[in-house]
Amino acid sequence: MKTAASKMPRVDAIGVSSAGVYVNNKIMVASLFLKVNDEDFEKKVKTMYIDIANEIGAPLEVANDGDVTALAGAIDLNDNEVLGIAMGTSEAVGYINSNGGLNGWLSELAFVPVDYNDDAMVDEWSGDYGCGVKYFSQDGVIKLAENGGFKFEEGLSPAEKLKVIQKLMQEGSPLARQIYEDIGVYLGYTLPYYAMFYDIKHVLLLGRVTSGEGGNIIIEKAKEVLKAEFPEFKFKLEMPDEKNRRVGQSIAAASLAESKKI
Repeated sequence: MKTAASKMPRVDAIGVSSAGVYVNNKIMVASLFLKVNDEDFEKKVKTMYIDIANEIGAPLEVANDGDVTALAGAIDLNDNEVLGIAMGTSEAVGYINSNGGLNGWLSELAFVPVDYNDDAMVDEWSGDYGCGVKYFSQDGVIKLAENGGFKFEEGLSPAEKLKVIQKLMQEGSPLARQIYEDIGVYLGYTLPYYAMFYDIKHVLLLGRVTSGEGGNIIIEKAKEVLKAEFPEFKFKLEMPDEKNRRVGQSIAAASLAESKKI
């Protein structure tokens, strides 16, 4: 953040989009810090964004990245009733209602079950099986690659494994294409379920998993499923351009904080 600030003439305010639960800009629960023990979490993590903002000397607003994804969609589309889904380290989901605002509760769907198969992957965070996080994130890509017989090099992080599959996609790998098609099928069957709880006009997809041609395959396959199986649903599936797929959340997050400068 200091590096970013050094490239700017000044910092009027700081808006943060981050996975997890945030109350008064404090980190309450976040999978980013899953391996941090309770003592270090309280001492070093909980007020991390507040501490950084104080050091930089700017007002701060922290929001769940699913909500910020939906906000980015509403800004980009100039419309409401937007369900934003960010497929990255986790699945982050947010919703902008018919009044153009957030509902006031956490629309985090990462831990909502979307697969009721008893043999579905178990999420290490919630302890439940078949959760969306294992289908609409880098974990979903890795799972499908390994199920397809692909062997990753030892020691790679999940983010590095995702890059391997994205490179295979660029090279025209049939396995990589199948992975993204499968995620699209998952999405096509999941969106009508989400629509039981949200009035949806637009679904906006963001996040690293949607980068490149893979994202286009996901959205086209989901549209095929919706048209064939759920023709009564008329919401639009959309993605921003490549740059905004990766950084659109940060642009929307920057609009969250209220600057005290004129």
